[in-house]
Amino acid sequence: MPEETCGTEFILLGFTNRAEVEISLFGLFLLIYATTLVGNAGLVVLVQLNACLHTPIYYFLSNLSFLDLSCSSAVAPKMLVNLLAQWKTVSLIGCATRMFLFADAKWLILAVMAYDHYVALCHPLLYTIATSCRVCTSMVAGAHLSGGLTSLAHTSFTFMLLFCGSNVINHFFRDPPLLEPSCSNTRIEVLLFTLCGLIQTSTFLTTVVSHACIVSTVPRIHVADSRQKACYTCTSHLAAVGLFYGSLLFTYLWPSSSYSRRKVISAFYTVVFPMLNPLIYSLRNKLVKDALRRTVEGRVFSQ
Repeated sequence: MPEETCGTEFILLGFTNRAEVEISLFGLFLLIYATTLVGNAGLVVLVQLNACLHTPIYYFLSNLSFLDLSCSSAVAPKMLVNLLAQWKTVSLIGCATRMFLFADAKWLILAVMAYDHYVALCHPLLYTIATSCRVCTSMVAGAHLSGGLTSLAHTSFTFMLLFCGSNVINHFFRDPPLLEPSCSNTRIEVLLFTLCGLIQTSTFLTTVVSHACIVSTVPRIHVADSRQKACYTCTSHLAAVGLFYGSLLFTYLWPSSSYSRRKVISAFYTVVFPMLNPLIYSLRNKLVKDALRRTVEGRVFSQ
């Protein structure tokens, strides 16, 4: 394979060059990806089939599950193929396609969910108006549109880069390692990171401010069951946000860290995190578990 490239194809070194380890990783990530598909697709279908879940928070959650499916499917299938392949290659067009599918809308949906929690707990009397069907649809549509435009801009900037260094990338997928063989003007790279940084920072601040207001409100809730439910809702969302943003911040703010550590963190937020979301939001959620039980029982008895 050539050591220099004009940017048409790259060689990914992957996780390791030991065949027995790659086979074990293939089995592990195949299980994780299958669980991601079943969990997120099942949650989307469950919300659609059960009228009791036709509420704003589950509408947002089903959209988050859809984005998790998209993001995971942009990375996992190619990663699984490369774990069994002798030559782990990826084209620039393939990188761009996966970059576009790895939608930025997820950050916006997480911020919208934080806003929903804030209104429900801090301004319950305004909740019906603030989260009407039109408002919820507009927020989700805006998140998808903004995320799509940002992904398009990110992808377009990447195509503007010139790649004239080594075509070997010590990673299992693109971005940010795709920038390493670039010899383009650093202004494009700055634009790429600034674009991502603005979205991540604004959505993160929205989430933090919303939950800070919730934390100050919870002690004033006198009904024990309501206070417990508010704590569960808040901690579940904070756990999801903390895991997602923590891994992203580590990857982008400490790019000089060891390649092995970067690969593990990247695998977490691209492959593992989408699997965890349905578990985080549904594992202790009685409404979701009851809806799942009724759906399964209804399908069984209908046969």
